[in-house]
Amino acid sequence: MTFRILTIVGARPQFVKCAALRKVIDSSDQVDEILVHTGQHYDFSMSQVFFDQLGIRAPEHALGINGKSHGAMTGEMLAAIEGLIVSERPDAVLVYGDTNSTLAGALAAAKLHVPVIHVEAGLRSFNKRMPEEINRIMTDHVSDLLFCSTSESVRNLANENIHTGVHHVGDIMYDVTRAVQGLVRPERARDTWGQPGKGLAMCTIHRAENTADPARLQQVVEYVRSFAGSHVIILPLHPGTRARMSAAQIDLSGLTVIDPLPYLETQELLAACDLILTDSGGMQKEAYFHGVDCITLRDETEWVETVACGWNRLWTVDDYKPRRPISEYGEGRSAERMVEIIKQFNGYS
Repeated sequence: MTFRILTIVGARPQFVKCAALRKVIDSSDQVDEILVHTGQHYDFSMSQVFFDQLGIRAPEHALGINGKSHGAMTGEMLAAIEGLIVSERPDAVLVYGDTNSTLAGALAAAKLHVPVIHVEAGLRSFNKRMPEEINRIMTDHVSDLLFCSTSESVRNLANENIHTGVHHVGDIMYDVTRAVQGLVRPERARDTWGQPGKGLAMCTIHRAENTADPARLQQVVEYVRSFAGSHVIILPLHPGTRARMSAAQIDLSGLTVIDPLPYLETQELLAACDLILTDSGGMQKEAYFHGVDCITLRDETEWVETVACGWNRLWTVDDYKPRRPISEYGEGRSAERMVEIIKQFNGYS
């Protein structure tokens, strides 16, 4: 008898992580997956293109829930996922990361006494005003299997008295980066965007802490523009961020503004750059995977090892720490380790 997992995804980084785990699950005759796409990221460039490029089998359920406030979106997702748990009768619900989709899936499962599996458990920025921090803390405290990217995440959970079911498995995004290495051609991005005598930089801005307050958003953009003399700065803009910048009449001169890029094109640009400026958690790690300097456009980061090992710095800090490799992320086999632990959880030897 197979172990049935109902997996919840809804946002761009979750599609990337799902690509690695879904392929390993599909190769197992002991575990089945029912994939639910909440619709949190719903347009082609933010959603379907990831399934196409990464070869992810289509989701079994698409909820189409998006464009609402945090509370309304989370509540509607919770109700819809609860209905699917009742009808599909999974043995566990698996969630990724720290989005509204993550919290909704975890709460729906916990209230129905279905085990919760959390991928990327234990991350902490220690900023409790940040929606993602609230989501990840609440999800961890109702989870039964907690898959951590780093030993720091394991320690964070121990400090909150969470010890059972905790496993350091490495970083699943590294699995995907390694898997697509042969498809990524950085020279294509250099040919497209490069200019003689200038470095190449990529910037992403999307988190509420940077976009909700026009004054803060202005400050972040001015900081990014300060690098325009030495770098061609490519700024893929989410439609919501673009609208806020337009409303605040923020000057984007000196920046090359483009639409969001598909996954493979993003990886090509990342690998072609010598600098990444971002408020994205995932991109801080991807910069490291490609050996590129990163500046995080936030006042703290949950990916503390990227700072401690000298690959990343906060925009409030002038210098990088001495550089060394990050061993915590593993060898690109996190998904395989997770599936083996899930089998053991279900009683398979």
